Amino acid sequence: MAVAVGEMYSFAVEDAILVWSLVPVRLSYGYDLAALLDDLVPLLEETRRAGFSDAEVFWGSDTFSAEWRIVREGDSLRVVARWHSTLGNYESLLAERGDVVVPAREFVGQWVKLLRRIVTDIEAECVDLEDDDLFRRAKALLAAA
Repeated sequence: MAVAVGEMYSFAVEDAILVWSLVPVRLSYGYDLAALLDDLVPLLEETRRAGFSDAEVFWGSDTFSAEWRIVREGDSLRVVARWHSTLGNYESLLAERGDVVVPAREFVGQWVKLLRRIVTDIEAECVDLEDDDLFRRAKALLAAA
């Protein structure tokens, strides 16, 4: 699925924006998001589980590299981040802003919007995926949202 996403979106044109404590961070669909998908889908599956307490994820693209620890706090999630690199070199500013606490439903909902765009585009382009496990799991997340 990551290869298909990397091929579908132009590196210079398609970006998503992650807003972290009012700091906008660009994520390229064709590069960053393609690299994040392998970790994003399992993370969203995990955070939606009834017994979810915490998880760690390493986002590993060159222009969006960070370690996130996500901890359930009631109906919210606290995201504790260590920033390594971002497009625009906002690592220090992001670190200064500290943790983000967001309602769990909103956290999942925002990422699901991004997945919906990707899944819809893959279907519209009739992309033949060699391994469709991640795609099927992404579709299941969309159906449950």
